[in-house]
Amino acid sequence: MLRTRSEILKEVSDNPKLSPLFSSWKPSQQEEFLDFCSGARGVKMLYDSFFKEIMNPEYVPKRLEELLSLLLEEQVIIVQVLPNDSVRIADESTLLITDIVVQLEDGSIANVEIQKIGYMFPGQRCACYSADLLLRQYKRVRDKSEKHFSYKDMKSVYTIVLYEKSPEEFKAYPDIYLHRSKQMTDSGLELELLQKYLFIPLDIFRKKQHNKPIRNKLDAWLTFFYMDEPETIIQLITEYPDFKPMYEEIYELCQNTEKVMGMFSKELQELDRNTVQYMIDVMQDTINEKDIALQEKDIALQEKDVALQKNAVALQEKEIELQTLREQLAKLQEQNNP
Repeated sequence: MLRTRSEILKEVSDNPKLSPLFSSWKPSQQEEFLDFCSGARGVKMLYDSFFKEIMNPEYVPKRLEELLSLLLEEQVIIVQVLPNDSVRIADESTLLITDIVVQLEDGSIANVEIQKIGYMFPGQRCACYSADLLLRQYKRVRDKSEKHFSYKDMKSVYTIVLYEKSPEEFKAYPDIYLHRSKQMTDSGLELELLQKYLFIPLDIFRKKQHNKPIRNKLDAWLTFFYMDEPETIIQLITEYPDFKPMYEEIYELCQNTEKVMGMFSKELQELDRNTVQYMIDVMQDTINEKDIALQEKDIALQEKDVALQKNAVALQEKEIELQTLREQLAKLQEQNNP
């Protein structure tokens, strides 16, 4: 199924449409394309086009169902794929690569998203989007139930984020690549609070997994998503043959050079846009911090001005008191020396 680099290069150079596209890529990007098309390395499954080709819940729901079952630690069945464009918060898509929202058999909603570059303020962002998903479910359940609506019909909403390059907050936990979060009381009171989160920093998984055997099926899935070394892929499909058909699908796709070049070019453009947006966000955050620091300095200067003014008033009052005492002393001296 695989072709040699020279065969791929010849097809590209002979095609007047593909040749200029290939030339527009950086040398490192050209090498990456040739590597995965020739089998020298695996395809990066975190690219949106490839991820959705393999994990599309409309065509092959069992794959995403298995992944979600492992992540949520319970058997799940996808009943429908929900549109997400209408609920994505304003400019959220700028750094987002993949965003899939599905409804599960028990009525709960799971959102799976992939970020090549992790958002700043990941907790705040995920909380906002989770709240948006919960409100979306509330409206649907309320409209369906009409007069018989009950909050017991509300189910959990899961926000599941896979990071290729995780935010700084995750670096403080270099040995942990799966973070589960849910809301709890500090007293032990048990309430069914519906917003739940899973954060998966794949860069930390890679470092943790380096030169180690694949321990379980969840690690196998994470290896499939993030590892592209041929020896790791061979190990994966040897221990878990279920992944072999997925690789075959990808390499069959790679036979269509024009299609896969279009997909790859789109991913590169998105990655460039994401990188620029991330830099803008970082610079804006730096500017905001400096603005706050300047405001704090202004306030401090104003407070000093107020303190100086108070001191000046106090000095004037002291001068008045001294002048009054001098006048009183002069009068006493006059009385004593008629």
